[in-house]
Amino acid sequence: ILYSSTDTAATAAKISAALPGGDISGARPTGTKMPFRILFDSHAVSAGLSTGWGFSCLIEHQKGRMLFDTGWDGGMLLHNMEMADISRESIDTIFLSHDHWDHIGGLTHVIHPKADVYVPGSFSRRLKKEISLRSVLHEMNGPQEIMDGIYTTGVLGNAVKEQALLIETKRGVVAITGCAHPGLDVILNKARELGKVQGAVGGFHDFKKIEKLDGLSLSLIHI
Repeated sequence: ILYSSTDTAATAAKISAALPGGDISGARPTGTKMPFRILFDSHAVSAGLSTGWGFSCLIEHQKGRMLFDTGWDGGMLLHNMEMADISRESIDTIFLSHDHWDHIGGLTHVIHPKADVYVPGSFSRRLKKEISLRSVLHEMNGPQEIMDGIYTTGVLGNAVKEQALLIETKRGVVAITGCAHPGLDVILNKARELGKVQGAVGGFHDFKKIEKLDGLSLSLIHI
């Protein structure tokens, strides 16, 4: 599937209709499917879900469940999780891309003492302290494998520091982005260090270099 429209609103609507939940197939090492579900977005991906500014998605991997970002409203996020039969305690890992309110606003509603929380090292000292009091904190700076076949790009960008998630599959690498403030092309170049890039999912933040998406079989644009 390739969505490369510059009309992001229309594209997001197509995604909402086409992808209430999907899977990233061929995850290393067993080749089993890795379910993927959008939990928080400005467009409802299925009936009954609350909408709001920001983004959050769930990745089910071999060792449990990973929540990527938390949207801006924790109450809405918890509602959507309940609709999907996902409890807060079932989230093993929380991966935060950057410290903007619409990506970490729901954190206080889903964080718990047994959760491993991966944050960019650029987060403020106070924020990292607060997270460490409520969970197991992991500060990320450079590229690193955080579990089998799942990597952080490390902190990228200048004005806005951000990390993205990279997932190895049998068909290539999939990048999951929060806002892609450093530039989607920068993130994809980092992903290519792992191998062929299959696609990118998440926020592209007004990315207009559509030619950089040429050759990707999966590229879902989110506002």
